[in-house]
Order: sequence, then structure tokens, then C-alpha cells
Amino acid sequence: MTDVEFRTEDRDLMLRQLYEMTDRRAKLVRHLASKQDWEFFMFVEIGIDRVNHAFWKFFDRGHHLYEPGNPYEDVIPDYYRHVDGLVGELLELLDEDTLLLAVSDHGAKGMRGAFCINQWLEEEGLLVFKKRPEGVAPLERCEVDWSRTTAWGWGGYYARLFINVEGREPQGIVPKADYESVRDDLARRVESVTDMDGRRMDTHAFRPEELYGMKRGDYPDLMVFLDDLYWRAAGTVGHPTRYLRENDIGPDDAVHDWDGIIIYKDPKRHAGRSLQGARLIDVAPTVLRLMGASVPSDIDGVPIRPILELSEVS
Repeated sequence: MTDVEFRTEDRDLMLRQLYEMTDRRAKLVRHLASKQDWEFFMFVEIGIDRVNHAFWKFFDRGHHLYEPGNPYEDVIPDYYRHVDGLVGELLELLDEDTLLLAVSDHGAKGMRGAFCINQWLEEEGLLVFKKRPEGVAPLERCEVDWSRTTAWGWGGYYARLFINVEGREPQGIVPKADYESVRDDLARRVESVTDMDGRRMDTHAFRPEELYGMKRGDYPDLMVFLDDLYWRAAGTVGHPTRYLRENDIGPDDAVHDWDGIIIYKDPKRHAGRSLQGARLIDVAPTVLRLMGASVPSDIDGVPIRPILELSEVS
């Protein structure tokens, strides 16, 4: 088992499978770590992510669906303690020349709701259907009138918005000359959205090239982070309202938060210090430097200087 189905109402089954998956992976990792002389060894424990999504509303007293005294209140801290114990068992196998990094690519916090991004686009007159779907449906199953549609979106922990550009999309209608003005208008509109109580959300629409420099890959026209990520984006349509108090694709109580963690451990040293300003994209070049390898000039990120200083890598 490499993952568990976490979007389920059967929390008891999910919890049993979570521990089974984690313990099996830990056993395999300990076996592999002790049987070979590794230059580089890496594994991912996805359970830390899954437990937050499945049990956050039972743990977070500030969550709008939290119920005091529920039977799952301690599931998240209990699981984290269990994982800490497994990491401790792994550390006992490592010699004094082994350097260890524990890294997460995002944090977690309670989900306030899901904003139906395509329903909002329809209300704004930017997405037009030939025939409205009966019941809730994903956009790809709907009859979209592309001859009158300016933009559409994908759901997720952030929204990805696409403009129906002439010559780029199969049935594009937005002239390339109008692309930037349409994108500016779309960003302004989505950054003005409010929640169901009329409060303006802390929403930001980013142009991907401003963040990534468009070095490679496909990308949307706008990346939209709704209400500082407290709201996720629902891509489905056919809901009674644009606001959902829960996820549209299955139970999910948490959203991704901006900051993850980076922990560096040198077995020869025990004193800790804070790593200020470290970024996820800095991990790969840091690992390369720790291993004595060169860092490619086109790689994202830079080596984390405090880690190199601690490990005495110049």
C-alpha cells in the first residue's frame, strides 16, 4: 500500500490503513537503510499529509465543523508522535557521518470552504453553457458554449484560470491583442470576491511568468489563491450556491498552508538554530553541495548557507 483513500466518511477504516501503510513503509526503510551503504537515501511519508486532510475538523477547535469531545480529537497529534517514534528508530541506524534532512513542501490549516470558481465565472458572464448541467458535474462533462466563453477554471487548493485565446485554444474567441487587458480584468474581478457573509477575501491572482519566469512547462493564465488559501477552489458546477462549506470531491477538512518545515540534523552536533528564509527550492542545491557535487547553473534555488556552515562545507 503506497497511499490511502483519505476522502472518505469511513474514518475508522482510513485510520487503520494509515497506520498499516506507515508502519510497512517504515519497516522497509529501516531494512533498506541497514542493508546497503548509501550515498543518498530518500523516502516520502504521505501519511502526514493524509491525516491532516482527513481529521482536521476533529482536531482544530477553530474549525467551523469542530465538535467538542468527538472520538477523533487526538488522531493528528497521536499520529505525529507515532511518526516521530519511527524516525527515532531510523536515526538509531545512522552512523556519525550521516546527515539528515526532514522536509515538507507545504503546511496545513483548516478549510473554511470551497469557492465554485466556474459558477462564479458563469455569474460574471465569462463562462457560458449551451445547456446547464442537471445536478453537480465537472466542467469537462458540461456543454460549454465556447463561442461565447472568455474564461474557465480548474479547481484545487488554488484555482487555475484559463483564457479562451484565439489561435491558442481550439475555439478561442479572445483576440491576442486583447489578452493582457482581459487578464488584468479577470484578475481584478477575482481579487474582489467576497465570502458568503460579504467579507472581501484576501485573494491574490498571480501571473505565472511573474513567479516562475516561464522556463518550461504548461501553465494557466492566472493562479488564484483564495482568501490566503483558507478557501479551496471547486471546479464543479451545478451547486445551489457558489459557496460550499465542504469539499466538492469528497471529505477534506484541511487546506495547504504556505510554509512547510526544513529540519537539518548533523549527528555530531546537538545544538539547534533557526533557518530563516530557507525555501523548498533550495533543498536540492543544498543536498548537491552536501554531497560534494556541483550545482547546475539552471537549477532553481540556492544552497542554504547555514546548513553548509554547520556541515563545514565551504
